Amino acid sequence: MKYINKVAALLVLTILILISYLFISTHAIEQKISQNINRLFVHHVKEISINIDKLIKKYCKKELYQTLKNDEKLREFLQDSLSLVASSPHKYVYVLYRDKKGKYRYLLDGSKEDRGEFDQKLDVDQKRWDEVFFTKKDKIIIHKDSELLYITYLKPIIIDSRVEGIIAIDFTSELPVTISKILDSVKSIFNYIFLSFLALFLILLYQYMLYLKTKRYAITDSLTQVYNRVYLRNFLENIDPSNYAILMLDIDHFKNINDTYGHKIGDFILREFASTLKNILREDDIIVRYGGEEFIIFLKKPGSDKEILNIAERIRKQVEKNAYIYENYNLNITVSIGIILHPERFRTIKEAIKNADELLYRAKREGRNKIVWNKEENYITITQKDIDFVKEAIEEDRIVCYYQPIYDIEKNKIVKYEALVRLIDKKGNLIYPGSFIDKIAYTTIYNSLTKKVLTIVFKTIQKKRIGISVNLKFSDITDNTVFSIIVKEIEKNLALSKYLTIELLENEPLSNSKELGDRLNRLKEYGVSIAIDDFGSGYSNFEIFRYLPIDILKIDGSLIKEIEKSKTSYTIVKTIALFAKDLNIDIVAEFIENDKILKILKELKIIYGQGYFLGKPRKL
Repeated sequence: MKYINKVAALLVLTILILISYLFISTHAIEQKISQNINRLFVHHVKEISINIDKLIKKYCKKELYQTLKNDEKLREFLQDSLSLVASSPHKYVYVLYRDKKGKYRYLLDGSKEDRGEFDQKLDVDQKRWDEVFFTKKDKIIIHKDSELLYITYLKPIIIDSRVEGIIAIDFTSELPVTISKILDSVKSIFNYIFLSFLALFLILLYQYMLYLKTKRYAITDSLTQVYNRVYLRNFLENIDPSNYAILMLDIDHFKNINDTYGHKIGDFILREFASTLKNILREDDIIVRYGGEEFIIFLKKPGSDKEILNIAERIRKQVEKNAYIYENYNLNITVSIGIILHPERFRTIKEAIKNADELLYRAKREGRNKIVWNKEENYITITQKDIDFVKEAIEEDRIVCYYQPIYDIEKNKIVKYEALVRLIDKKGNLIYPGSFIDKIAYTTIYNSLTKKVLTIVFKTIQKKRIGISVNLKFSDITDNTVFSIIVKEIEKNLALSKYLTIELLENEPLSNSKELGDRLNRLKEYGVSIAIDDFGSGYSNFEIFRYLPIDILKIDGSLIKEIEKSKTSYTIVKTIALFAKDLNIDIVAEFIENDKILKILKELKIIYGQGYFLGKPRKL
């Protein structure tokens, strides 16, 4: 529907532009014709002025004023000749000279009525006439405020390099009327065309509005004003599953609300719930009322799984926070959410929706007001070939770690490293974890990889006797199998465990915080330090400090790299640093990429940092 609307909007815009262009063109053409006719008249009068100039010079070889003063018959002859030219639209034709005081006086006047006398003074636009007199060039004067005159054409009479007089030909105000009459027929044709296009456009617009109204009724849920299942059927035929995540939502205990308070309040809750979703989601996200109190959201992927889960958590918290007031009733509701992060990994989109529905009911079974997402999906893209690719690399010892230094930025000294896993393919190329970690997540190969990385890291610690951190997820600690692998590797290297830091990636919501806290405390008993990675983006849940034994906080690189340009980023980093200091937690700033960022971090008294400006990942 959105694509249809965009095409229709484009069509309407195109027609509007065409109509506007036609309207503007009509007046532009009228103006152009008017200019051309003006040019034609001016060209014609220029030729007349040239002929008058030749005629006068034929009989007056020198000192025009003196010649005409002494020869009255010549004056009459020349004035009669000028009077032949004095007809509409240029009925005023005369010749003036400039006296010694700078005033202009008649030499000849071709007017048929009220003719000026020889040597009679005439008030003119002194500045413009002087311009012709001194420059010896023709000039056109347009009389915008005159009711009698439209244009005056001036031409100097030059004898022996001196201006002896100025020929003046006045166009009367009848000229614009003459032009207008010529253009009337042309304007009428263009106006008819314009009105025809406008009428056609209005008819098409009316028809389209009727179509949209009918179409909207057909695909919109009348109660909540979100899409209905009719729209969903059409949408699923054209969807690219890789562009969306699927969120299935259900209002908890909605049947009890209907049974206790009645259907009017139930309908009110549904409308308000839909309104909450619209306020949180973006224009590209699709909301569908899937059943009675069940909704499905096709969330346009914002970039990472962490952001999808973050949006879902915002929905859950906002619904829980809202008070739904209807008359004398003040109600609170919660919502359960099931999420399929990668529907493209299922055989069909319908299978992905079915799995989202199953996850939703799992959330309801586990106590409601929860988010459950797909951790063990039957992804068709997670093929045996993908698994074997990583498995062979582990078996053939083609898993390596690169180490990025973490500096004491005040002392400019390396204090520890962060281990970054790499896979070497059979051609010797380095493969980064983004290409294979997600494909083996929640498989036995992931467990084997975790064990391999810990083994490599402990060997490096034994060799270098320097602190090294490894990246894990919250779910790795709460997963019994992965946690058991971590503990066994630590127990095998008890003397080295004090050099190990576990960086927990905050890319998933905190759940079962008590179990997570207990297990992290167990790791700390071995001397292991606990860090939170990428803090300041994603969930950035300050509640974790109540339950988890955190030693180090790594500020997310997206904040650090903007710290010199963004006051907001600067303030957030400063606040996090002060907060951590009060809790006696060390701070590490990531993504230091220039000296300016480094100086700002020193001013904020942040001690530790890492980034390409300080040192790139390398082998040790």
